[in-house]
Amino acid sequence: MQRQIIDYALQRKARLAEVHSGRRAVADVCDASPYLLRAAKFHGRPSPTLCPICRKEQVTLVSWVFGDKLGQVSGSARSSEEITRLATSAEEFSVHVVEVCRTCSWNHLVQSYVAGLPPRSTRRRRVAK
Repeated sequence: MQRQIIDYALQRKARLAEVHSGRRAVADVCDASPYLLRAAKFHGRPSPTLCPICRKEQVTLVSWVFGDKLGQVSGSARSSEEITRLATSAEEFSVHVVEVCRTCSWNHLVQSYVAGLPPRSTRRRRVAK
C-alpha cells in the first residue's frame, strides 16, 4: 500500500516551461545516466506519456527503492512486482518513480511514496489475555 505520496507534476511543468522558453538548455534536462537508461530497459514499465522533449516515444517509468532495512536492494531499480513483494515483507522504504526517455535521455522524478511494513517500534503489540 502506497502512503505519503508526493507528486512532482508542478516541478516538471516548471522545468519544461524553462526549456521551451529557452531559459534552460535541452542538454541540462536530457542527461540520464547510462545506469538509468539501462534500468529503464530492464526494470521500467511503459507509460502512455509522450516524451515532452523529443516527442519520439513514450517515456518509461523506473521505480527506485531506498531504505535502511533493504540492505543491498536499497538504491536499485525494481519492477512493480518486486516492489509489491518487498512491501509485504520489508520494513518501511521509499520508492522514487522517474520518467525517462530512452531516445533523448530526458528524465524527471514524477512521484515518490512510502511502502512496506510499519517500523517495528510503531506496530501494535498483542496483549496476552
